[in-house]
Amino acid sequence: RIYDDVVDRLVGLTKQLVIGHARNMSTEIGPVIDLDAQQRLREIQEHAHDFGKVRVWRTDLPTDGFYVGPMVVDEVEPSSPIATDELFGPILCVFRARDFDHALELANDTPFALTAGLFSRSPAHIQRASTELRGGNVYINRGITGAVVGRHPFGGYGMSGLGGKAGGPDYLLRFCEPRVVTENTMRQGFAPESQ
Repeated sequence: RIYDDVVDRLVGLTKQLVIGHARNMSTEIGPVIDLDAQQRLREIQEHAHDFGKVRVWRTDLPTDGFYVGPMVVDEVEPSSPIATDELFGPILCVFRARDFDHALELANDTPFALTAGLFSRSPAHIQRASTELRGGNVYINRGITGAVVGRHPFGGYGMSGLGGKAGGPDYLLRFCEPRVVTENTMRQGFAPESQ
């Protein structure tokens, strides 16, 4: 019942985002990683109207970098690739859920499971999301970015990784090759070292 109000607010806030170089403290949307990522995301944006109603698409971008304008796509079919694929860019898809059960079902209906998040004041919903929401990292009542390396282990599962976590106390072990040497100390006989 609050869907239209939420989408209107998302559109308004997206229009106000500061796009620029990451070195500037006022920047909220920086460039993507490289030219390939920029081209891939822009191609997705060109076809976004095939998947829903494009409510806002920012094109007021700096020219000296790999920038992609933030986009909000409304009324998206939840099973469409723009909603289920990992895009790694400022493209937000919005779709309706009948209730919390349906919302969990939609969130979990993707082969990817890097990060998930929930904002709620309901203790029952928070508990259910903590146990049922698929994601290598599940964030409750906070943004879903900003894991601190060395403190917050980070990693996904499904098509988003093997469950290994970057950062955290066990991170160094991820770079080790396990090797086991086993010796039978109950062997019979003795062979002195040859000269």
